[in-house]
Amino acid sequence: MRYEKEAVQYFPRLSAHRRALHRIPELGNEEFKTHAYLMEQLRSLQPDELGVYAGTGIRAVFRGRGGRVIAFRSDMDALPVEENTGLPFASLHPGKMHACGHDGHMATLLVFAEWLSSIRDTLMDTVVLVFQPAEETTGGADRMVREGVLRDPDVQAVYGMHMQPDIPLGQVAVCPGPIMASTCEIDIHIHGKASHGAAPHFGNDAIAAAGHLIPLLQSMVARRVDPVVPALITIGRIEGGRARNVLCDEVRMQGIVRTFSNAVFDEIDTMIRQNLAGIDASFGTQSELIHGVHYPCTENDPLETQKAVEAMEERFVPAKPRMTAEDFSFYQLAVPGVFFFCGCRDESHQAPLHASDFDFDEHALIYGLATDMALVKHSI
Repeated sequence: MRYEKEAVQYFPRLSAHRRALHRIPELGNEEFKTHAYLMEQLRSLQPDELGVYAGTGIRAVFRGRGGRVIAFRSDMDALPVEENTGLPFASLHPGKMHACGHDGHMATLLVFAEWLSSIRDTLMDTVVLVFQPAEETTGGADRMVREGVLRDPDVQAVYGMHMQPDIPLGQVAVCPGPIMASTCEIDIHIHGKASHGAAPHFGNDAIAAAGHLIPLLQSMVARRVDPVVPALITIGRIEGGRARNVLCDEVRMQGIVRTFSNAVFDEIDTMIRQNLAGIDASFGTQSELIHGVHYPCTENDPLETQKAVEAMEERFVPAKPRMTAEDFSFYQLAVPGVFFFCGCRDESHQAPLHASDFDFDEHALIYGLATDMALVKHSI
């Protein structure tokens, strides 16, 4: 890695920022202390522009001398998890924890800003740094894009990094095309008509309708979706019925749809509605499909991915696409983008993301920082 030795020199700063941010985890759209910390650090670096987006989000711009306009994004929010790491810099906020590595993402982008400030006289590319709220909840990326975070200057490519504890420390992983799935929370309400269980012909049984719908949804994915495009529907919760001898008048179901294709998601959504119409025709029910949080597929641009691979050099390993989701996809709908994984697993750090004992070797941040450095065009 061309910039690894230079990035190593910033390790004390990476560690200090990560630990300071780890102590003050905040949930999506509530990142007030986090916002204040980041703004204080960024102001001291005197970027050419510094602005607030999406309530608690931040954009810092370092203008170059005629190169491309490229953006780098970090998420800011934490999770509603009670920390169980025993770290000396553990969360000071009960029931909240940076259990997904966002503290490391922010620390990397802050130190990257320090480096950009130090080379501003030789900077060719204009670099836009995006600190984004609410990745874990409502999709803060969508709001950031709608508020113009990628415009004026008009971003031509965007990059994002995520700590990944199932990839060994020292490896950086990426792949072209889909790397994380599209996801949509779905709620299905089936409205029937109650009657005595001994006289079912006077009612419309919502439970019977729901019982037929679930296997229909699974066979729909297996038989109507192209098998070379991974897709799934999971119904994780179902509620209905008030008494053992009364036909159920309402069933509420909750689930998710995930796929590696935005077009396939649209097809699945249409087919769910068609199945609901068929169920209603068969059982005399009335059904509705409600979308919750929806993140498009995180799909890496092939040309920009090749640039990232070249930046990673010997640290590069091919990434395996995952059915987990990321709202970084909203940036990729607007401009070509690359999302990559920074490996952080070693013998002392085995816990998965979102676990109460999640932690990582902070040296992993060196490789993310070195990758970011290598993606910026400047002359030394």
